[in-house]
Amino acid sequence: MLKRQRIKVGITIFLRAGEQSIWENGIFQNCYFLAMLLRQSPVVEAACLVNGGDGNPSDAKSFLEHSPVPVIDLDTAREQLDVVIELSAQLNPDWARSFCDRGGRVIGMRVANDYVIDIERMMFGMSHGLLFSGTPYSAIWTLPAFAKTCTGYYEAGSRAPVKVMQHLWNPALLERSLKPAHAGGTFGYVAGRSRWRLAILEPNICMVKTAHIAMLIADLAYRQDPECVEYLRVFNAMPLKEEASFVGFARSLDLTQHGRATYEPRLPVYEILTVQADAVISHQWENAQNYLYYEALYGGYPLIHNSTLIGHCGYRYDGFDCQDGALALRRAFAEHDLRLDDYRREAGDFLASLDPELPANVEQYSAALAAVCEGA
Repeated sequence: MLKRQRIKVGITIFLRAGEQSIWENGIFQNCYFLAMLLRQSPVVEAACLVNGGDGNPSDAKSFLEHSPVPVIDLDTAREQLDVVIELSAQLNPDWARSFCDRGGRVIGMRVANDYVIDIERMMFGMSHGLLFSGTPYSAIWTLPAFAKTCTGYYEAGSRAPVKVMQHLWNPALLERSLKPAHAGGTFGYVAGRSRWRLAILEPNICMVKTAHIAMLIADLAYRQDPECVEYLRVFNAMPLKEEASFVGFARSLDLTQHGRATYEPRLPVYEILTVQADAVISHQWENAQNYLYYEALYGGYPLIHNSTLIGHCGYRYDGFDCQDGALALRRAFAEHDLRLDDYRREAGDFLASLDPELPANVEQYSAALAAVCEGA
């Protein structure tokens, strides 16, 4: 590939048969935000999504209606593209080798804590996650949240250099989903409630993001000041309700014993915040960048969290420290209404740094693409 030649780039997405939602997981949003950026890149002639699943794009019109780029199949991608970024759908290694044989490049974009996911699945006999399958990657891209735990894992397993890239987000997808959902209302924190409705939205499918510490934080704050909590709702909890150990854990909480905690299914964030909750309590382990944080901050909601990668936004507590978490929650309850304008301003400044169309972000990804294509 010649230097300075503009390139055609595809991002893999997994389309399956049946209904699909952009809110099922964060990786679909990753695809859309990266596509938004690639449209702005001076080194990119054309960008698209590459369907790596068994679904038909014509049957996924509602899922794809907000896609910033068109969708093509793998056969077309092999013939037309210069670079494929493996993101939502994992490529068949034989396809990847044939693509590289004709001069293409494959970049693996890793946006989850694959080290932890993989070892959990290997140890407990679950279906596999990431596969070190022999796909000839030119580079692996990942996020700052996973640099510590996954860089060495990716480098050794994929036999490719790893580059840490900016996380991307803007409110476009959220705003589009809000229009029908909040046709007579608004998405945004409402000041003035005498007690808060608390929500925990961790997915509870891997130990890097579970509800347990957040539940203890909420319960401890309630024990210290019962008047600050109206109720706690733990979402993504339906499978956990079938586990006796979790049921025992949940029943040990004062909030549960006093009838102030419920355990709910998975719902989009815009169906929870304002409608069912005033504040979000979060806990993560080596997974410090989450769209949930950005969505809560965008709405001005108090976010009680332990992330070190969202600047000074929200109300941060240390690590796994439940006492510090309860203090952060109670401080948020005491201060948030008084400093709401400053909170929104600080959040807005941070969120602007994530914009896929921000020149600095476009420049970083463009330079990384150019380096891959030039063999650097």
